[in-house]
Amino acid sequence: MAKLTSQEPELEPLSRAQILIAIGLTALLLLVVAKVWLRLDPLPQFPLHWSAQDLLWGALLSAGITGGSALLYQFWPQYRTSADWYLNFIIKPLLWPDLIWLGLLPGLSEELLFRGVMLPALGLDWFGLLASSLCFGVLHMSSVKQWPYAVWAMVIGLALGASLLLTGNLLVPVSAHILTNIIASTTWKWRSQRPSQVSS
Repeated sequence: MAKLTSQEPELEPLSRAQILIAIGLTALLLLVVAKVWLRLDPLPQFPLHWSAQDLLWGALLSAGITGGSALLYQFWPQYRTSADWYLNFIIKPLLWPDLIWLGLLPGLSEELLFRGVMLPALGLDWFGLLASSLCFGVLHMSSVKQWPYAVWAMVIGLALGASLLLTGNLLVPVSAHILTNIIASTTWKWRSQRPSQVSS
């Protein structure tokens, strides 16, 4: 237990209202940044249009990300500690219906900024993909001790960016991001609320 405590960043727990306000304000800020960026530097954008096939691609990508995260959680102790701290900090105060907002707001705002605006602005090539994914990873790092979580977020950013470049439809990364957030948060909340199976 001492090992886990030493990895935790020094942050005070937040209330449900504070978490929901933070999620909403962060989403709003990211959308404003995306809109200002487009005003200052108009550039061709990827469309976000309805397509059952692309929605399916998003769901499959979400399943792959969720499976990869589960494997990392199982076999990489530093990632498990980092993810548990992050998810405990964000999800524990929330009620079950709040998890829908946790999926929708970051999923939409982060994808519109990082994949919808930043990726085309930096270049539709490996440099743009790597740079936008690195920024996405940094966004998910609340402290230096959270580096494993940020590294995984960067890998997810690479997958989401690649899916956009391959399909040309922003619906793919948006739906994958929303589904991944909802699956990860509901799974973690369900597991954390189960009675411990370990008998002393």
